[in-house]
Amino acid sequence: MRRFRALRLASVAIMASLAVTGCSSWGGKTETVEDQMKQREYKFGSLLGTEGGFNLFGKNKRGGADQGDPNGIGVNSFLWRASLDTLSFMPIVSADPFGGVILTDWYSPPDAPNERFKVNLYIMDRQLRADGVRVAVFKQQRNGNDWRDTNVGSDTAGTLEDAVLTRARQLRVAQASASR
Repeated sequence: MRRFRALRLASVAIMASLAVTGCSSWGGKTETVEDQMKQREYKFGSLLGTEGGFNLFGKNKRGGADQGDPNGIGVNSFLWRASLDTLSFMPIVSADPFGGVILTDWYSPPDAPNERFKVNLYIMDRQLRADGVRVAVFKQQRNGNDWRDTNVGSDTAGTLEDAVLTRARQLRVAQASASR
């Protein structure tokens, strides 16, 4: 019983010290939510800590007009909005703006109820680039009561990628002309 009390007392002391340590506003300035977001935005930077040093986690995420939303979106904001606009006719199952992944559910076109399509769209970069979007399209056809996988035309994914890139460029031009 004495051991249990000592263990309980030690755990209460540890919890209290963690609670006190977590209070960052003691003796310092109070940070706004915006300040905290800016600090978290560049959590993974250069391995050597220098501006042009070796970057452990890919491209440098600082600066530039096409770097995406500074409020924490993980991919290029033009590509993200263009992807959502382009796939708006399909039911979206999952949309992750930090990872740049959009997954749709099966969609049957009104003029072809015996076939359905599904799209997985990946935004690969924080910059608006021609290779910044990858699309995987899946197609199934109804055979009785079963759905069977079939081949999708070789240009279908490329056509969707081009549509997203065209829309992203339109959004960028519209934003640039609005800010003048």
